[in-house]
Amino acid sequence: MRKYVLKLKFKLKRDWGAIKEFFSRSRNLILLIVVGLLLNVIPAKLAIFFGIPLFLDCLGTVLTAMLGGYLPAVIVGFSVNAINGIAEPVAMYYGVLSIFIATLATFLFRRDFFRSIWKLLIVILLFALIGGGIGSVFTYALYGFNFGEGISAPFAIAFHDVMHWNRFISQFFADIVIDVFDKSVIVLSSALIYRYIPHRVKVSLKDVSLFKRSNDKGFSESKSTRHSLLNKVVAMVIVAEVLLGGLASTIGFFLYRDNCVNNFISIAKGVTEAATIAIDAEKVDEYVAHGYGVDGYARTRDVLTGIRESFPQTKYVYVYKILDDGCHVVFDLDTDGMPGGAPGDVISFDPSFEPLLPKLLAGEEIDPIVSDDQFGWLLTVYKPLHNAAGKTVAYVAADISMESIVRDEAIFFVKLLSLFFGLSLIIMIVIIEVMKHGFVAPVNKMSSAAMKISGATMRAGFALRMGNLDLTRIQSAVDEVREIDIKSNDEIGQLYDYFNAMATDTLDFIQLVRDQILRIQKMQNVMITEFAELVEARDKNTGDHIKKTAEYVEAIAKELRAEGKFKDVLSAGYISKLKQAAPLHDIGKIAVSDLILNKNGKLTDEEFAIMKSHTTEGGKILKKIVEDAGDTFDAGYLNESIEMASFHHEKWDGSGYPNHLKGEEIPLSARIMAVADVFDALIAERVYKKGFPYEKAMAIITEGAGKHFDPDIVEAFTHISKKLYDARTQIKPDVQPSESAPVKL
Repeated sequence: MRKYVLKLKFKLKRDWGAIKEFFSRSRNLILLIVVGLLLNVIPAKLAIFFGIPLFLDCLGTVLTAMLGGYLPAVIVGFSVNAINGIAEPVAMYYGVLSIFIATLATFLFRRDFFRSIWKLLIVILLFALIGGGIGSVFTYALYGFNFGEGISAPFAIAFHDVMHWNRFISQFFADIVIDVFDKSVIVLSSALIYRYIPHRVKVSLKDVSLFKRSNDKGFSESKSTRHSLLNKVVAMVIVAEVLLGGLASTIGFFLYRDNCVNNFISIAKGVTEAATIAIDAEKVDEYVAHGYGVDGYARTRDVLTGIRESFPQTKYVYVYKILDDGCHVVFDLDTDGMPGGAPGDVISFDPSFEPLLPKLLAGEEIDPIVSDDQFGWLLTVYKPLHNAAGKTVAYVAADISMESIVRDEAIFFVKLLSLFFGLSLIIMIVIIEVMKHGFVAPVNKMSSAAMKISGATMRAGFALRMGNLDLTRIQSAVDEVREIDIKSNDEIGQLYDYFNAMATDTLDFIQLVRDQILRIQKMQNVMITEFAELVEARDKNTGDHIKKTAEYVEAIAKELRAEGKFKDVLSAGYISKLKQAAPLHDIGKIAVSDLILNKNGKLTDEEFAIMKSHTTEGGKILKKIVEDAGDTFDAGYLNESIEMASFHHEKWDGSGYPNHLKGEEIPLSARIMAVADVFDALIAERVYKKGFPYEKAMAIITEGAGKHFDPDIVEAFTHISKKLYDARTQIKPDVQPSESAPVKL
């Protein structure tokens, strides 16, 4: 029960911490957005109030991008246009430019473009191309061509008059020039303000997001892998947005065109309907024959003119009587100072009308026609004019120019794209933030931790074979997995739970294997050491010789390393192997008779030859152990024990045995053992002698430097020998020694 309560308390504490973090991040995000909006609005209003020829409307956007990243910068940039759009709807369509600047500012800042004056010039130029270049095209598309207006007018007029550029190019470059000044003030001001913002504030606002994120340790967006998953997600979102935007814009464009055409058809039908009411159908033949001579003709013509002027989209209004020889003019209104046809004039049929002639001659209804001929690109609606008997006596026609549709379509298309891509960029950045912190970051962190666990596991396997396993690395990797702390209930959360359990199980398994191997190694070492002691025990003279020589070997090796000698060889692991190998240096004595080993007196030449054979026999025994064991256990220190057993009686000048090696031909392990073995034999009390005093023993050792022993090893040994002697002589002998007996090695 207590365990359950503690677990519940921990969960509540963790969840409460997550809630506090969420509100803290929300507060920071809202505060940053509000400050960014104020920095966008206030300088712009002050520029207008004081008549400064600058816009200063994206200072907050750039500074927010530097402090908070993509999401808050895009929100700030678009929100200003949304707020201005309440009073001036067209301002909403410029929001996409603000979003471009916000996105580009974040991108460039994260690549250190705000840290040098030369890179700042690139930033200013790019911002000017967006605000001035694309903005100029937007203005032309939304308002039409307004040459010489606005704060860039002096530059536009100068380019036109001096450079003799056309008006559009002059206005385009004038807008860029004025925007270079504007963006210079904004970029430099942003960089200056950012420099003096306290570091703790920058840290608290860095990458502000409402989405909870785990510790980012080990995660880097673009460095964690060569082909980042985040980059693929961004690419997929961008492709989806572009395809969706293109599809939606295309569909919207054609729907708008159909709506415009239908609207124009309705207008044309309204014009023709009104005209049929104004015309006396019974007098059509008289109008054709006598024109203005017929009473009421001029008045009817004026009424038709008034109807046309009531609908500005209408370009031509006319009434034709269709006969086999052509179109006979009943009414044909003047247009743009150009006189229409006179009553009774016959106009030949246009070739495009030939498919419609049967219906026209029969007086039937026909569908609206879109034509492109010498009169322009026109939408024409024909309405039959019936007399009292119901017979078609003429057709009333209204032409509407399709060129106005193109203009309206262009404006609509620009508005559609600006709104769609503006809002789409916001949605895309939100999606990327969600994917980054909810999917990509956790996966990358787990991937990074998995790589570390894999590497640590491989090193652990090698270390287990070497007998020096350190679980620090793998423990650190497992702790890193636990720190990711994903709490979601989706597939990512489940993957993390399984991954965390696997990492913990891996650590537990390696610990178990290590403990088992350590037990086996300990048992192995104990068995070999006991075997060595058993062999040594046959020699009643040696006592605790193997233990002491092992201590001396370790002490000498550490002193050599401390003095910087043989540093390429004397690692901590190698010294450990030397200490383990030392007890086996006399294992070859198992092949020597007890009579020789325990002889209380000088050995004969034959006996000494047999005694010397313990070096070669020891080497053979240990080599056989290694060969027979194969890969079943680590041969590690046994390799050093073979060297010690075989060559610890070799001498520096080559006068030793069994192979008369000299100098560095003798393995380092054997050279160290030679000093340790002789020193212990000299100072130890044996049944046949007393131990030599320290001074006499060291005199023998130092005298043997360069002859019997390696001079470097002797020098290092002199620095620690007194301490070793004092520790050795505290042991009381079990047997009273004989003063006259020689030293036997």
